[in-house]
Amino acid sequence: MEQKIKELTEKLNYYNLMYYQKHTSVVSDFEFDKMLEELQSLEIKYPQFKQPDSPTQRVGGTISKDFPTVKHKYQMLSLGNTYSEEDLIDFDKRVKKGLIEADFSFADVEYVCELKFDGVSISLIYENGLLVRGVTRGDGVQGDEVTNNVKTIKTIPMRIDATRLGTEFEVRGEIFMPKKVFEEINQEREEIGLEKYANPRNTASGTMKLQESSEVAKRKLDAFIYFYYADNIPFKMHSEAVESLENVGFPVSNTYKKCKNVEEVLAFIKYWDKERENLPVETDGVVIKVNRYDYQNALGFTSKSPRWAIAYKYKAESISTQLKSVSYQVGRTGAITPVAELTPIFLAGTTVKRASLHNANEIERLGLCKDDYVFVEKGGEIIPKVTGVDMTRRGLNATPIDYINNCPECNTILVRNEGEANHFCPNSKGCPPQIKGKLEHFIHRKAMNMDSLGEGKIELLFEKGLLRNIDDFYTLTYKSLFGLEKIIVDEQTGKSKKIGFKEKTVENILAALEKSKEIPFEKVLFGLGIRFVGETGARKLVEHFENIDNLAKATLEELSNVRDVGERTAQSVVDFFKDDENLQLIKNLKNYGLQFSQTNENKIIVSDDKLAGKTFLFSGTFSQSREDLQNKVLQFGGKLGTTVSKNLDFLVAGENMGPSKLEKAEKFKITMITEKDFLEMIGENTTININTNVISDKNKSNSSQKGLF
Repeated sequence: MEQKIKELTEKLNYYNLMYYQKHTSVVSDFEFDKMLEELQSLEIKYPQFKQPDSPTQRVGGTISKDFPTVKHKYQMLSLGNTYSEEDLIDFDKRVKKGLIEADFSFADVEYVCELKFDGVSISLIYENGLLVRGVTRGDGVQGDEVTNNVKTIKTIPMRIDATRLGTEFEVRGEIFMPKKVFEEINQEREEIGLEKYANPRNTASGTMKLQESSEVAKRKLDAFIYFYYADNIPFKMHSEAVESLENVGFPVSNTYKKCKNVEEVLAFIKYWDKERENLPVETDGVVIKVNRYDYQNALGFTSKSPRWAIAYKYKAESISTQLKSVSYQVGRTGAITPVAELTPIFLAGTTVKRASLHNANEIERLGLCKDDYVFVEKGGEIIPKVTGVDMTRRGLNATPIDYINNCPECNTILVRNEGEANHFCPNSKGCPPQIKGKLEHFIHRKAMNMDSLGEGKIELLFEKGLLRNIDDFYTLTYKSLFGLEKIIVDEQTGKSKKIGFKEKTVENILAALEKSKEIPFEKVLFGLGIRFVGETGARKLVEHFENIDNLAKATLEELSNVRDVGERTAQSVVDFFKDDENLQLIKNLKNYGLQFSQTNENKIIVSDDKLAGKTFLFSGTFSQSREDLQNKVLQFGGKLGTTVSKNLDFLVAGENMGPSKLEKAEKFKITMITEKDFLEMIGENTTININTNVISDKNKSNSSQKGLF
């Protein structure tokens, strides 16, 4: 099996390299996923043969209760910043003066210009071609070790050909969240009633500090590498090092350029000032570096930054325009979002008429008044935002903007829950935008996947009285749909378009409705639109409770014990099933043939009966993910408990277990065991190293395992 695991590891790593670095698909996604599943299965059975660069690490699963502090071998100093071209010319003069003082003779200095990506600085240490450590910048002297999270980033190689780079070296780069991924995450957060993230940079930074690497993997972070360090650098120029890093498989942006002199540097900056808007990642400037290493060494460092490099920062385009009014949008979950209606301006390549104000707190922070002139920016943001008030243009009798008290759509009094930034309209069953939002959510591709009902058709069916609740979809007929039409106007362009239900459209809709009856339970549950229940939460609830009846009967405590389901989500689920109208909705959807039970193909296959008749509950933090441990209970014929009661056989206690569970376990005289005890029960003779999240074979010496994990 050792050889088989090695072969699969090598193949999958090669396929990853070809896909992410060479942009070539050698095998289909289906074939890749099947091979990865096979490797994961073999690694579970034979953990002693798992390779240090195993691609299974890309999907995460390791839990880090804290991030060890690591001192940088080479300090990660900050760069001097400038917004001025004159400062760059002065920088060039200082470089030349410093080199003359160091007895160098030259006409011009060659520079390398690189776009400054807006993300999180990272240091990656390689030994014998193997990634051994990933460390954040921290304070420049020391940072947090986030190796497990780094390994989930598929473009970062875990093993490379280090023939020319040396046995020990370090590369520096930027971890970022692509714009498209950021938009998708915010869309999902909006769908489940959570406040959207502010910008990709902060989201990437927060992601790298998540304790569970499987959650990091879901965020689809990316990286660009831009620097090489070693005790004995085998290159004469920085550009040679970057080219070598790119050649061996490191993700290097193709936007860097060698510039013969400062005039070419300025031309590079001017070109990317506008062109950078077309890139899939946020940028905020250009880094200029002296190309020759001997020049760099001669110029040296100040106490804070290198004398041979500087960062030019683009000014975020900010334009002052008049605030005409504040409108309020009502989302699917009832969340109210204030929007600044502006006198139109041309900003960063587009005409801007509206900008988000986020919530009441933001309006108060800005101190907005009626008819104010406000500054609007798009720098670092996906959508325009108001950044401040132009106080020089404010009138003498300015009147502060009062946040609304009633829903702008149905006039219901708004509520604001403690600890939440947004106001909400509680009239979920009578507020038109909420009703239409739930209908649109139900047909979403991640739910019932009925795209033939998009493009304003929901709006038309709502207006005609054909749709009021999601079970109404299954009352639609050819007769009720055929011939309906409406003219809609695009708010951005002002152009009108006719939408309607012709013969082929109606046939596609009815076919999609019939096909939706085969959609798995987890997608149906997500489609119901229960507040705070996203894709992941729906899947976890289905895996745990298996069918809608079990879920409907679950208590708040039982729901809170499900992994990835917090107390807020649990309360929302309880409230949903307390409502008689929702229970009737479920009954109707059942009668229409929708799936409300987990299918056999998604269930855990029992491979042994070692734990038959025994019920286990896991509490606290473990070296393995809780989901993996729970799956092992099921694989060996055991059952999973949802709370501490007299029916529980074993409470598996991890670190930071809550005191209430401990008290209940003592009260009911429940046997408490450790993760190590549990693994020994199922025949996994392992030693758990909590500090490093390593599981090493008992029969191996420590020295034989060095560097394998």
